[in-house]
Amino acid sequence: MTDILQQNKKSWDIVAHHFNGIDALPSYGPFCQTEEELRLFKEIKNKKVLDIGCGSGHSLLYMADKGASELWGVDLSEKQIETAKETLKDMPSQLYCAAMEKDIALPKEYFDIVYSIYAIGWTTDLATTFNLIYSYLKPGGAFIFSWDHPLYAYMQSENGQISLTGSYQEEGITTYPRFKGEEAPVVIPKRKMSTYINELIKAGFTIECVMESEVSKNFEKVEAEISDRYYSLYKARKFPTTMIIKARRA
Repeated sequence: MTDILQQNKKSWDIVAHHFNGIDALPSYGPFCQTEEELRLFKEIKNKKVLDIGCGSGHSLLYMADKGASELWGVDLSEKQIETAKETLKDMPSQLYCAAMEKDIALPKEYFDIVYSIYAIGWTTDLATTFNLIYSYLKPGGAFIFSWDHPLYAYMQSENGQISLTGSYQEEGITTYPRFKGEEAPVVIPKRKMSTYINELIKAGFTIECVMESEVSKNFEKVEAEISDRYYSLYKARKFPTTMIIKARRA
């Protein structure tokens, strides 16, 4: 686990510039419905929020614009934290460079909302991560996260024909020697949707909704040309790119 974290940290520092403002609220993921469409957060004003995998800080900036009272963020990449500090330079924030599966003594039973936009799937220890997040939340607090639909990585597009490749049944890890076209190898865990759901339940969460996102209304008038890219509007209209789960601490 430590070796994977060290490798991913090094690689994220290399590719961080590709993600400035990308995969951030109000977006939940590629081509998928936005917070303006889904309204999962309900009331944000005067809420204490924690962003797991805060990246460039743009989701926290969105929270600030909605009136959040405290902005906290954690990210594995030092480069991402540096960018987030610049993004949030005009407002108080608490930002930490750390792995989400590590206990860095964040306050317990403190936050109204913990969320993670396209980051939670990077954890090397899902159970520990969910247990930590549960401990950060006040009783009744909400946890919302988005990630690649677990089956999406197996949906291969070739000349517009989409087929299943590999085995969804086999969990484990996938190693990519290059990330965003850079010499930046990364290791990403493979998990079934049931694994995310069951680990939330084991951590004590009550699940409020599980969404397999539809395409955002922002793309209604956009023609989807046949594309074999990993993320494409053509593919997203046939299969959800993103899962979004909202859970709550008892």
